[in-house]
Amino acid sequence: MVLVTGGTGLVGSHLLFELSKSQLKIRALYRTKETIENVKTVFSFYTDQVDDYFNRIEWLEADLEDLPKLETAFQGVTHVYHCAALISFDPNDYYKLRKTNVTGTANIVNLSVINAIEKLCYVSSIATLGFDPEKITEETTWNPEDSQSVYAMTKHEAEMEVWRGVQEGVPSVIVNPGVILGPGFFESGSGLLFKRIHKGLKHYTSGVSGYVDVKDVVKGMIYLLNSDYKNERYIMVAENISFLELTTLISKAFKRNPPQKAVSSLKLSMAWRLDWLTHKLTGKKRKLTKNLSKTLTKKSYYSSEKLLEADVSFKFEPISAVVSEVCQIFSKTV
Repeated sequence: MVLVTGGTGLVGSHLLFELSKSQLKIRALYRTKETIENVKTVFSFYTDQVDDYFNRIEWLEADLEDLPKLETAFQGVTHVYHCAALISFDPNDYYKLRKTNVTGTANIVNLSVINAIEKLCYVSSIATLGFDPEKITEETTWNPEDSQSVYAMTKHEAEMEVWRGVQEGVPSVIVNPGVILGPGFFESGSGLLFKRIHKGLKHYTSGVSGYVDVKDVVKGMIYLLNSDYKNERYIMVAENISFLELTTLISKAFKRNPPQKAVSSLKLSMAWRLDWLTHKLTGKKRKLTKNLSKTLTKKSYYSSEKLLEADVSFKFEPISAVVSEVCQIFSKTV
């Protein structure tokens, strides 16, 4: 049996759809019944037989901190896809991030050790990689002295838990996707960008980053878990493009005017300070942090050569095609 954590998120729901096409026994974790509807919504993008595919999954309500329920979830399980994570760049969410991303991953690793899991696949992020101005690979190591977001810090610590599990006998693979693009979650993550651009976006920043289709992430995860590769990490980035290129693609797909005004580093520096002051005075949740403002102007180029060498038949979907599909689905849901 295969266990999927974070089954109601963007990666998890797309992973479950692919797994439900097989004859595998699948168990997925959820936190609230409301979030399960997200999975059905995602399934509906790809099939008219939503209930048929959905009912092939055994659902179990469990929090990553609830050890008794997690122990039940691991019964009969041989392979684990650990997709669950909390995403936030707000420093005020640091302890929440630690509970989910670090403590939660430690619990999954510990139970994988206890239950002699045959293989674990952990979904991390390019945020845990180091920086090189020319090319970032799996060997570009994390520098603890660099200024890092609270999200990156907790995902890095979570990776350390997975490597600990490797030392304790659990074969594992870690995937480091770029910014994941996909339909179904337009109130969070990259989905918010599509929603914002649909309303109209005037400004852009100078940053460059790596982007990837959620279906390609899932395809790579399934391949790596079923392969002989183990105790390795793999970057998953289809293309490195600028924020202007991405927002222009999305704007044109929505038949909106692309952003025309560049935001300078100075303006971003002033903006995150104003955001901090607003938070202190009103208690409103942070929208822009110091680290996020730096990321928006940082030019990072990631290499997926290792994955492509591991699976020579693997081909990434062009980001232009991904954007087109996501925009079409978004337009049908608004």
